[in-house]
Amino acid sequence: MKLKLGIPKGSLENATVDLFRRAGFQISTSSRSYFPAIDDPEIECMLIRAQEMARYVEDGVLDAGLTGRDWVEENEAKVENVADLIYAKQSFGKVRWVLAVPEGSPFQSVKDLEGKIIATELVAATKRYLQRNGVNAKVEFSWGATEVKPPELADAIVEVTETGSSLRANKLRIIETVLESNTQLIANTKSWQDPDKRKKLEDIKMLLDGAIAALGKVGLMLNVEKCNLDAVLSVLPALKRPTISTLSEDGWLAVNTILEEFTVRTIIPRLKSAGAQGIVEYPLNKIIM
Repeated sequence: MKLKLGIPKGSLENATVDLFRRAGFQISTSSRSYFPAIDDPEIECMLIRAQEMARYVEDGVLDAGLTGRDWVEENEAKVENVADLIYAKQSFGKVRWVLAVPEGSPFQSVKDLEGKIIATELVAATKRYLQRNGVNAKVEFSWGATEVKPPELADAIVEVTETGSSLRANKLRIIETVLESNTQLIANTKSWQDPDKRKKLEDIKMLLDGAIAALGKVGLMLNVEKCNLDAVLSVLPALKRPTISTLSEDGWLAVNTILEEFTVRTIIPRLKSAGAQGIVEYPLNKIIM
């Protein structure tokens, strides 16, 4: 069994390769090849632009691939959504396609754009958005650098953003959100019906979900005397309940837990004051619930 898997080339490429590394897969990319090496003999990788991924998965050129929900909707692709993976090129969160206009523009809502020109890469989804709002405007495909087009080349743009910093830098203001998007693991319908390929995809989903769940969290191990256990536990914000086990020395226990990394700098001193000893912080790659 060989699973043909599309890896998004471009802005999502590095974040995707790093996520797979956390999940346990080593993917090696090269600027000279569109076929990255992966240390799993059951997977063949191919670099494809996220904008095209859904079409190739739908047509069966690829068994599965990672792309944005926005591009699945843009292409109206008939594919299986295996997993919603909440990560983007700069952060592990969702992105927004927003309607933006120059800061000094009089436009306050999509209704004000009747008969105007809107530039975007997301042409079909933007047209459907305008139709839902009863607005008749001209939507032009933008080949890039969309932020610089208003006001000379377009009255408004529909552009993707994570933080809004690029829009602000180009003196644009957001007036509405067209759609929210996140990365998805999608599969070809026939491939999803294949038992072996489906099992492989379900395993990949579990590992990727586990890698995302571990982001921003660390493990903490410590030793404590039984008489100080309650005081130590009152300090710990556990994922569920800490794992507690006995040590070889009578009266001593080992405590193992998971917590948000940003809390460690305040919690460790409090643990020490509560009687904890031998405190060890360690990184996590995956949390499988």
